[in-house]
Amino acid sequence: MQDKRISKYTKVVRIMFIILLPLLLVLSTLSGDKNYGLLSVIFMIVAMVPFFLKFEKRRPEARELVVIAVMAALAALGRVAFAPIPNFKPTSAIIIISAMAFGPEAGFLTGATAAVASNLFFGQGPWTPWQMFCWGMIGFVAGILRNAGFLKGRLSLSIYGLVAGFAFGWVMNLWFIIGFINPITWQAIVAAYISSFWFDFSNAVSTLIFVFVLAKPWLKKLDRINVKFGLME
Repeated sequence: MQDKRISKYTKVVRIMFIILLPLLLVLSTLSGDKNYGLLSVIFMIVAMVPFFLKFEKRRPEARELVVIAVMAALAALGRVAFAPIPNFKPTSAIIIISAMAFGPEAGFLTGATAAVASNLFFGQGPWTPWQMFCWGMIGFVAGILRNAGFLKGRLSLSIYGLVAGFAFGWVMNLWFIIGFINPITWQAIVAAYISSFWFDFSNAVSTLIFVFVLAKPWLKKLDRINVKFGLME
């Protein structure tokens, strides 16, 4: 388990990280999403900074990077495999499990990478940076809550999965509202969220189900990997 004593410098970077990314998303959408490809690259670079800063006194080993890549690949493949079932996917659940095993920075990197990788199949677009942010923050917050001792059992993880599933849809609605609704009114905002409710509900329920089913056996195996290879220490 990683050291919980995080330096002040790393805390400052985390705060800047949380503020900078939403700001970039909003500015990009207001400008017409013309540079979403560049923004996606920036997101990947920014996502890597907190991850590497967690290794304050040493360089991360290749096996630590490989395990994050594997979790991101599983999350992306889960989205592709369940493509025939709209908004019913294990992606968010796998990202949450990755964060529980390896920490908030690894959780964000897993989520951001999974979004880019899966969109090689679904198609890249101005929605990609927003998906990177949403899935990244789902992992990041899960790791923070784990470190704070709030996500201890299957029930608490399942509840977080349900909330995270709804949160993903709610944030993605902001992209739609900022980018496509003019003028933005309360009526339009309410209509957008009402129209997306069943999609958000399906995503939330699927995340709850997959977390409930996968968390215990996967975390058990990932913890063994952590102990055996001394990952993320």
